[in-house]
Amino acid sequence: MRNEQTKKLCMAGILCAVAVVGSLFSLPVFGSKCAPVQHMVNILCAVILGPWYGVCVAFGASLIRNLLGLGSLMAFPGSMFGAFLCGIAYWKTQNIPVTLLAEVFGTAVIGGFCAYPIAVFFMGMNAASLAVYAYVVPFLISTAGGAILSAVLIGAMEKTGVLKMFQSM
Repeated sequence: MRNEQTKKLCMAGILCAVAVVGSLFSLPVFGSKCAPVQHMVNILCAVILGPWYGVCVAFGASLIRNLLGLGSLMAFPGSMFGAFLCGIAYWKTQNIPVTLLAEVFGTAVIGGFCAYPIAVFFMGMNAASLAVYAYVVPFLISTAGGAILSAVLIGAMEKTGVLKMFQSM
């Protein structure tokens, strides 16, 4: 049991590092930095480790990205809601397409709406000059790119048997 937990923790650390390094490849869209690698990592965590590891990895990667100046406060709602929702979706359905859609919905819609009050209260942005779509659209672009990346990666992992190996840890 302890060996299994150690393996999961190591995998979570590796995926957190991939998310942080992947944030170097981000695109600025409106007020946020779109980092599709973070969303790819969210989906991989959901499929390999489960929902709670996914949320912890998303939080850890967002925190490290902010500490290193690679992200903004929008990294928290932009990653954690999607990680939670896609983790729950995979846990309940074991269906990859449903998991991909849950990541996109959780990040773009729920994360986008939750980013608005964070921008107003913590970042001091004027509520009159900031619209909700200013976060929903960039989050949608970022998470759709990450979902496509993870679909390709998971498909390759399934064909080679690597996915089953990781899931059986």
